[in-house]
Amino acid sequence: MINKKTFQNIGKTLVLVFSLFLLLINQHTQAQTVSSSIDSSSIQIGEQIKYKIEVETDTTNLVVFPEGQTFMPLENVEASAIDTTINQRNFKLLKEYALTQFDSGKYTIPRQRILINYKAFFTDSLLVEVRDVAVDTTKQKLYPVKPSIQVDKPFQVADWVWWLLITLVIIGGLVFLLWRRNKKKTEAAQKIPPFEKAMLTLKQLDESQQLESGQIKAYYSSLTEAIRRYIDEKIDDRALESTTAELVARLNALTQENKLRLSKEEITKLEEVLKRADLIKFAGFSMDKITAKSDRQTVEHNIFAFKEAIPEPTEEELLKDQAYREAVAKRRKRKTILISVVAGLAILVVSAIGFVGLKGWDYVQDNILGSPSKDLLKGEWIQSEYGNPAVSVITPKVLVRNMQQDTLPQAQTGAIIESFSYGSILGEYYINLSLVNFPEKKEFDLDKSIEAVYTDFENKGATNILMKNEEFTTVNGAEGIKIFGSFKIKNPVLQDRTIQKSYTILNFGYNGAFEQLMLVYEKDNAAAEEITNRIINSIELKIKEE
Repeated sequence: MINKKTFQNIGKTLVLVFSLFLLLINQHTQAQTVSSSIDSSSIQIGEQIKYKIEVETDTTNLVVFPEGQTFMPLENVEASAIDTTINQRNFKLLKEYALTQFDSGKYTIPRQRILINYKAFFTDSLLVEVRDVAVDTTKQKLYPVKPSIQVDKPFQVADWVWWLLITLVIIGGLVFLLWRRNKKKTEAAQKIPPFEKAMLTLKQLDESQQLESGQIKAYYSSLTEAIRRYIDEKIDDRALESTTAELVARLNALTQENKLRLSKEEITKLEEVLKRADLIKFAGFSMDKITAKSDRQTVEHNIFAFKEAIPEPTEEELLKDQAYREAVAKRRKRKTILISVVAGLAILVVSAIGFVGLKGWDYVQDNILGSPSKDLLKGEWIQSEYGNPAVSVITPKVLVRNMQQDTLPQAQTGAIIESFSYGSILGEYYINLSLVNFPEKKEFDLDKSIEAVYTDFENKGATNILMKNEEFTTVNGAEGIKIFGSFKIKNPVLQDRTIQKSYTILNFGYNGAFEQLMLVYEKDNAAAEEITNRIINSIELKIKEE
């Protein structure tokens, strides 16, 4: 059996092992410490702050410090190399950053993320005041405003020149279309039927005096071209490039197929004329005038014979020909419509580009396409009071009560929370008025609300958050803090793109209550900025007197 002394030894061993385990855990926890500090919390415009991040960790751990512009709204001017010192079994790493700001106000340096073996550690956020440079007017002389100087206006094309160019382009396009259409009509009207064209060629040949002047070769070339062209256009479309033997062979074949009503004698006479013409053109033979005139009569007789030899088209051929003409007419009509539509669209595009160039995109968007922010600005504004104690504000739309308080800083348990809003943070314009009444009537620390705003935007998916703050006084004398800046947020439709947003937030704390007015709108939108100014200049707090 196990005696009492054995039990005591086992208990001492377990206590020793447990103590050693706690010691190892404590050493591991203490082995990784992250801290940050600044050499000054108040600087003048343009001065630099030395921001230090100190990490103490095991020598085997990988440490990654912040890089780039992660200190916004302060600008990272310079980052030093990492200074490493050995403290027993740990590394002590120190990295310094030179930060500055060129606008006065109170700024919050956001928390910085340090990776130690791929695990994230965060520093505390720090508040920095940037002061204006004081000017001693007793030493610095003041001078009167200098008179204005006449400056030559830069060269600029007058508006009427652009309108004239657009008008000329439109008129030129219409004139070109009309000219092309008339040209086609003229060419169609001037087209001579094959028979009349052949007769005209023979008449011109008689008037040319080529035979009398001894130009036998030119005479026979014109003579055979008249009969060959007629055959090419009416009977066989290969007549112009065929040899005499090939053409005669096809004529005989067409006659045998009853596609031509020609006698053997007429084909033979035509063959004789074509062979004599070949001898004159290619072998240099000469010909007397009597034979030449006889050949001219033979060709004219053959043209008439060919005209009579072509059989009348059958009803089936006529129907096919009619269907073909209708198909051609439809194609031409579709082509005409297409050209007209393309020309019309081109004129509209050119006119639209010219109009945008003259008036600017903002004018077109506000006055033609329409702008939701512009519509809000021009709409009927409403003055209402919200909550208790009441907050009076003039807005373009009535704020609707809701149950979402995700825009508020961390509230105490038992606080009475009211929230009124219009729109969405991803929409054209977003308004949210939040009111918190604390049960103990404890004064609210407005400095904490600045950090809460940054955290809230991060939770909503915002990035590149720029934040400034300054003191703000309402028209009825209530004092608070104005927080303003910009951020980017993912586009819900185009996931690979972001939306640029600006924001203005007013925070107040009176008589144990916290009031916050949040305005979020499209960046660089003049109408939205005007709406914002009207809203914040209208807010009044109904402060209860103690």
